This record gives sequence, structure tokens and C-alpha cells, in this order.
Amino acid sequence: MCSMNKWRILGLLITLSGCAATAPPTAVHQPMTMRPATPVAAAQSNGAIYNVASARPLFEDRRARFVGDTLVINIQEKVQASKKSENKAARDQSVKVGVPTVTGLPFKTVQDLALEASDKNNFNGKGENTSSNNFTGALAVTVIEVYPNGNLLVSGEKQIGLKEGEEFIRFSGVVNPNNITAANTVVSTQVADARIEYKANGFLESAQVMGWLSRFFLTFLPF
Repeated sequence: MCSMNKWRILGLLITLSGCAATAPPTAVHQPMTMRPATPVAAAQSNGAIYNVASARPLFEDRRARFVGDTLVINIQEKVQASKKSENKAARDQSVKVGVPTVTGLPFKTVQDLALEASDKNNFNGKGENTSSNNFTGALAVTVIEVYPNGNLLVSGEKQIGLKEGEEFIRFSGVVNPNNITAANTVVSTQVADARIEYKANGFLESAQVMGWLSRFFLTFLPF
């Protein structure tokens, strides 16, 4: 009886772990955030206003330029693509054979026999594909690496919890500091190697995904 209860508890734990919401996989640069490096002990010491860790020159603006700094990405992505193709092919063949009447020819039954064969093959293929994507918004990201040339590798994530599940907005890419405005913002169209994701989890998203067993048979079925 004790062993049966253990198996029941184990099965319940497995069920609960499978039902727990997990973040969908991502392709953006990792890590999603980065803490600024601890400053090396300097000759200056912290004072009532001056702080060695956050001190910057008097005429320096607040644009992101160090690991751990944050900036705002204005996502303005609008992509439209259209493709249309049409192929046609046709082939006709015809063969006629006749056996004339010849005196003295054996097999009299085949004389005056006419044979005819024809073959016709038509192919008509059409294809059309249209794609339109529009994604706008704003997302704060963190500088996770500074390249030797001064470019900034940024990455960030925003999670929105809903009663049906959770939504994840992720962004990463390489920012040229010259494109950062005075308000510490940059447009997503000016970010190199940009990776933008909008994903969600929950039962609504699961209902729209084909089951793994169906995908398995779909891979091998020839029709």
C-alpha cells in the first residue's frame, strides 16, 4: 500500500510539472541582461554626492555605452513580401500503324489491320504566396557586451502575465552608438543582427500546435 501511494504521488508530481508554464525557447542573444562590472579600486573614494561606480565626466550625456547600461528600442518593423509563379507544360504524341494487303503473306488475319496509339500529358502548376508583418512597440534592453569598435550588443525581454498564460517580447542586436538619440533610444531598423520575438505560452497556444505524434506520422506519410 505504501509503494502504491508513492507511485501515485510521483505521477501527480510529473503531471503538475508538465502543466507548469515554462518560457518558450528563444533565439536572441544571451544572457538577457547583464550587471555592470564591479569597478576596480580607484584612488578616489565615494563621497556624499560623488560615487565611483556611477561617476561620469561633467559634459558626458547619459547614452548607453557600458556593459549594464540600458537603452530603449523603438520597434518599427513592417515587412511585406509577395511571390507568384505559374508553370505550364504539355506533350502530345500520336502513332498510327497499318498493315497493307499483300498477296501470299501468311497470317491473313492481320492484313488490313490498323493500329493507333496516342499519348497526351499536360501539367499546369500555380503558386502564390503573400506575407505581411507589422510589429510596433518599445522595449528597454541592456548592454551585455561592448565590441572593440565601440558597437553595443544589447538584449532584453518583457514578460506580460495574463490569465490565459504569459506573453514574451524579446529583442537583441548590435547597436551603433552613433544611432542612439539624446533620449537614449534607437529605432529597430537601425540595429544590426536584430532578433525580434513575440511568443506566448498557455493552453491557447498549445491548442494551435500540432501534437508530436501527428508531426511524426506527417513526416513519413508520402501523401
